Amino acid sequence: MLRNQTSFQILFVVLISLCCQPAARAETASAPENPIVFQPTPLPALDSDPTLTEAQKQFRTRIMIGGAATALLWYGSTHWWSDSMSSDFRTVDEGWFGQDTYTGGADKLGHMYSTYVGTRILARAFEWAGHDSQSAAWLAAATAWGSMLAVEIGDGFSSRYRFSKEDLVMNTLGTGLGLLLEKNPELDAMLDFRLMYRPSSDARRVNQIDPIDDHSGQTYLLAIKASGIPSLRRIEPLRYFELALGYGTRGYEPNLGEERSRHVYYGISLNVAELLGMTAFKNSPGSRTQRVSNGMLEVLQIPGTVALADHKL
Repeated sequence: MLRNQTSFQILFVVLISLCCQPAARAETASAPENPIVFQPTPLPALDSDPTLTEAQKQFRTRIMIGGAATALLWYGSTHWWSDSMSSDFRTVDEGWFGQDTYTGGADKLGHMYSTYVGTRILARAFEWAGHDSQSAAWLAAATAWGSMLAVEIGDGFSSRYRFSKEDLVMNTLGTGLGLLLEKNPELDAMLDFRLMYRPSSDARRVNQIDPIDDHSGQTYLLAIKASGIPSLRRIEPLRYFELALGYGTRGYEPNLGEERSRHVYYGISLNVAELLGMTAFKNSPGSRTQRVSNGMLEVLQIPGTVALADHKL
């Protein structure tokens, strides 16, 4: 579809992160002679209640599945499909990351990011509903992917948009990445998939600063964290740094005549969550404030905390 669908998921992330983000999934310290063992940590406040009956568990599960799908479809019907719907199912070939595509591929990474974040957040919610971590991960993946599939089908019947196989593929990749990290704590401790937003010059000129639709201000980053690699975690100050790989486009949406360009980035980023854990949160590890902070920093990159080399395609 010719738009980015991250708006609902971003709001979902912000709201649920305030109460559902788990404690750090990696040990914060380990004696040099002992191996570091990464393992999931139960939710401190919303963890599965052992006294839940099967009926209560099923009720909570239905709330999560139905609520996620209903909220997304309601948002779509009021914001995306409000004009009219067609009786014909229509598709479009949008392309991938080519120079002449709608956003140079930034919207495609937006789809992947949306379903990735949705899967991670819903996994926490399904644990609250009473499921073990493995079952919660699968339920989260199915709910996130299924909800976005419903949106894509809705686009196929809308008068304004079309069903996009490229969007469906990227939704699947995002769900798969979220599921992979949920089921592999060691890999989760080493990798983060983040969005960094810096308002583009065109967005500033037209006073439309929007991290969702300002594709030219978005940079998607894969961070490989030294703190998640046992042999590097013990090395000061290396543990506070990350290898960052990214992609972004400039001059696409919005565009006031600026030359279109696509960029691959690579460089070094600062692990802000790790740094705060050893400074601001040193005396209050696992606090709600730290959990909220860690949850946001796992999916968002703060501008100014990364040094990137730029390879223009």
